[in-house]
Amino acid sequence: MARIDIEQLLTTENEQLQKLNAIVRTAIAEENVLSGKLMEFEEEKPSYPNRLADKVTSFGGSWKFIIAFLFFMLIWIGMNVSMLHHSFDPYPFILLNLILSTVAALQAPVIMMSQNRKEAKDRQRAINDYMINLKAEIEVRNLHGKMDLLMTEQMQTLFKIQQTQVELMEEIKELIHLKNATKQHDSH
Repeated sequence: MARIDIEQLLTTENEQLQKLNAIVRTAIAEENVLSGKLMEFEEEKPSYPNRLADKVTSFGGSWKFIIAFLFFMLIWIGMNVSMLHHSFDPYPFILLNLILSTVAALQAPVIMMSQNRKEAKDRQRAINDYMINLKAEIEVRNLHGKMDLLMTEQMQTLFKIQQTQVELMEEIKELIHLKNATKQHDSH
């Protein structure tokens, strides 16, 4: 009888391990799907105009640009003021104003393109963060499933094992009792 119980316990244990393997396989499949989605977003390479817009924006929004442009304007104004009668852009500096307006007119859309790209990157980062959080949530859910499985089925198995042990101990106790009774009977 104990041998049948042990075989039944081993069968139950094997079924539990198969359930755990199924949970692990599901978790791996879900992780592969999410990882694939994350990698799709990482592989996108910006086009040349977008990279150029980023470079122009990074230079146009730097102290290097401000100092260089300030230096250019001081030289322009200094040259036109020092050459009173032969200046190529006299005092109201109309040509300088035209240059400044042209730079601003060209720089504004380039900056807007770069900001749009950065906004798209931020949206993508938010999606990636969501995917990573989803992946963590799936992992936590899988861990809970494993723990639930272990707690319910393993406890049942442990109770069955304990019952089998108690039965075996009772059989051993009966055998010892019979052996002692036989010894006492033989000694009389």
